[in-house]
This record gives sequence, structure tokens and C-alpha cells, in this order.
Amino acid sequence: CAVKAAHVLSEIAKNEEMKKPCIEAGLVLTLIPLLESTDQEMLLHAGRAIGRICYDNRGLQEELVKVGVIPSLVQILTDYAESEALVHVALLALYNLADLDSAKEALSMTKVAEQLVKQLRRAESHERLEIVFEVLQALAENDALKVQLVDAGVPEVLSEILLRLQGSSQAEDTCIVKAASDLIVSLLLGDLSRSTCIFQASCCKKTNEKAQVLILARRGNSQGKDSLNSEFASLFLSLYGNCLRMFQLGVIHQLLDLLEKHAQSRDTTVQQAALSALQNLAVPVVSKVQMLEGGVAERIEALLRSESPPVQFKLLGTLRMLADGQADAAEILGQDPQLLSRLVQWCSGSDHSGICGEANRLLASILHHNRSQEVVRAIQAAQGVKHLVSMTTSEHAAMQNEALNALAIASAIDLETLEESFKESQLVQSLHKLLRDDNTSPEVKYNSMGLLCRLLNSGDLRQEIEDDKIKDTLERLCSHSNANVVKEAITTLQVLRGET
Repeated sequence: CAVKAAHVLSEIAKNEEMKKPCIEAGLVLTLIPLLESTDQEMLLHAGRAIGRICYDNRGLQEELVKVGVIPSLVQILTDYAESEALVHVALLALYNLADLDSAKEALSMTKVAEQLVKQLRRAESHERLEIVFEVLQALAENDALKVQLVDAGVPEVLSEILLRLQGSSQAEDTCIVKAASDLIVSLLLGDLSRSTCIFQASCCKKTNEKAQVLILARRGNSQGKDSLNSEFASLFLSLYGNCLRMFQLGVIHQLLDLLEKHAQSRDTTVQQAALSALQNLAVPVVSKVQMLEGGVAERIEALLRSESPPVQFKLLGTLRMLADGQADAAEILGQDPQLLSRLVQWCSGSDHSGICGEANRLLASILHHNRSQEVVRAIQAAQGVKHLVSMTTSEHAAMQNEALNALAIASAIDLETLEESFKESQLVQSLHKLLRDDNTSPEVKYNSMGLLCRLLNSGDLRQEIEDDKIKDTLERLCSHSNANVVKEAITTLQVLRGET
């Protein structure tokens, strides 16, 4: 009678009011051993009963994981991969449990990734694809599982799905495309540790990137620093490998095709997902180079006409990631009049503060990473300089430093072209205000003085600096608590006095 009893329980548990009596009677723990049965009908009814009783009950779900339900569910996926009903029950159960950290840890000890890839390949309905995507999204939040998913071939399957559906205009297919793009983003994103590593590793040279990451990691360990250690390096190398693997699979061009296809669509979810994926694929230096050589920058600029704030924000972030550390990219972007015109428009005219900030940051990045006089003149002609001067007074220190560094580099390249804009936007006065303000961070003060030294090469700007009595402020900064600020104040005074 066990099979019939399990069937009755699965039907009873459909009623919300009956869940509590089932729990109080201890039925969940009684049903768990039945998941080891070889009777498919028993597995089906027991699985449904457990899922319905425990649905939306975190305490019970934690208990299920604790008593070992995870290996049983993965075993069902493995042994009965051709049974639509049993696979559906197992996937629903995993979907309900996958958000639990304990479940992720238990799943990392199984071969769930291989089984999910198998189900992705054989899924014929949109409903089945969606539930597998939901499970994969939850698992991709765990670093160990993320590596397993990539090794099991999830990127290859996603590439096949994107390729198969990229020409479809059906709403259901569009949802699947978005889910696949979102999953690509999840496989590329990481936690704070990975972000720190990416930031450090982005300085590595293209030809020996992996080796230098490991060298930096060893240095971090030997000096007891938290900025980068061997764990961060391994996480970065995992991300690095994922990016290159997806690039080799042609995912980037599939994403670009999707962007172009949906460029005029009112539903911008696919555009946002594709841009997020491209932004993260552009993290490794070698990927930036390959993406630029493949014409990515030119193709995504077609979205400049988009009026959707989320798409605009993602577009700016993607372009900034491409330009980061790449002089060639900065020169391409910095000499595109359409892009510069749109950037300047967003710098001041956008009602969305995030877009305004990203537009300014991209403009600063282009100036920072370029080494071309033509780019400086193009940005000056587009009236972008005044926005960078305004950016120096941002409430965010990171943005202030980006603007100050960009203006210093541009001044070193072609101060004569920028001189008039600097005077009109009162750059000297803004720098003096930053130096006088006790709340200004030491790094911003340091970079402000670095820019001042560049401005002293202009006779008119030197006169403004002298008239504004910045010398007195510099002398006070010579007794600042920060050693770097003191050193730069002394240097700037020497330049001002003509001593060096």
C-alpha cells in the first residue's frame, strides 16, 4: 500500500491547510527513505508529496538538506533522465532548495552539473528550459558550482541555444534568449574577492597575463596583504578561462546579433542581458583586444539611439570596460563624433544620475587611456572638457580621481588646445577648493596637485594660479598628516617657484 499512500499524500498536500497536519504527523521524514526506491511510481508520488509539503517552508527545506535529500534528487536525475515526470519532480525540488547555502554545498559534492547540461540538451519545451535555467542561475552564485557548470559544458549549450533562437521573434523564445544571456552574465560575475583580483590583474601584460597574476598572488601572501592572494588568483584564472572559452564558442557575435535584432524593440530586457554579458566578457585584457579586432565597439554603438535608461547605462559600462587599459580602443571611441556628441548630451542632459555618472566616467576613461592629440582635440570640439572639470567636484572620490587623472594626461598631450576651456570652466578655482577643503581625501589632493603642475606650463593658467593665492594653501599642505600629500605639495611649490 506504500505507493498508494504516497499518492494520497501528494494529493492531500496540494491543499495549503493540510500541510501543517502532514508536518506535525512527521510525514516528511517518513517519506524521505522512499526516494531510494527503484519503483518509479513510488519515486514520483513521494517526490511530489515532499515538494508540496515543504514548499515555501525554509526550516523544513533546511531539514531536508540535512537528512541527505540532495544526493537522492541528483540520483533520480541520473537514473531516470528519460522520464519526463520524474525529471520534472527532481528539478522542481532542486529549484526550491537551490537558494539554500547548505543545498549549494551539498550539490557541489555531486555531479549535478552534468545532469543539468543533459537536461538542457534534451529539453523540448520552454517550460523545461526555464526551470533548468532557474536552477542553474541559483547554482551559479556559488564559486565551486560555477566552475563545475563551465567544465560540464554549460557555455557550449547556451551558445547552441542562442544560435538556434536568434532569428525567432516569438515572445517565448525571447524569454529563453534573455535567460540564456543572464546565465552567461552569472557565470562571468564574481564576488568581492574576484573583483579585487580582476582590478589588480587588469594591469598585467597581455602576453603573460596568467603568470603575472600568480606572481602577484605570491607577493600578496608573502607580505600578508589582503589585496590579492592565491585564492583570488585561482578565482581570476577561472574567470579568465570562462571568458576565453565563451569567446572561442562565438558567444560574443551571437550576443551582438541579438543586440542588433532587438535594437528597435520596446522590450529592452534582451538588450540589457546581452550588454551585461559583453561587459563581463571584456574583463580579461586579451578579450578586449579580440573584441576590438572583431568590431565590437562599432557594432554596439548602434544602440546609442536607444531611449531606454537601463540600456544606456549598460552600453556605457560595456564601452568603458573595453576602453580600460586599451589605448587603441580609447582612440577609436575618442574620435567617433556620434559617440562623443551622445556622451556630452548624457553628461548634463540625462535625468538618470547613473547614466550621467557613467557618461562622465567613459569620457574620462577615453582621455585617460589614449595617447593621441586627435582624441584630445575631438573631446574639446565636442565640448566635453567642461563636464570633466565638473566631475572633479563630484561627491564620489573615485570619480574625482578619474577626472583629475584624465585631465592631467590630456594636459600633458595638448595643453594649448585645452587652455581656453580650462579658463572658462574655472578649473584652477575648482582645484584650489579641493586643496583647501579638509574633507577632501588625500588621494584627491595628491592628484589635484599633479594636475596643477601640468597647468603651470601655461602662462595664462600660471597667472590664475598665482592670483588665486594657491601658493599659501600649498605651504599649509606641507604639514599635512599624509606623507604623499606633503611630498606632492613640496614638488608643486618648487615648480610654482621655478626651482624645478
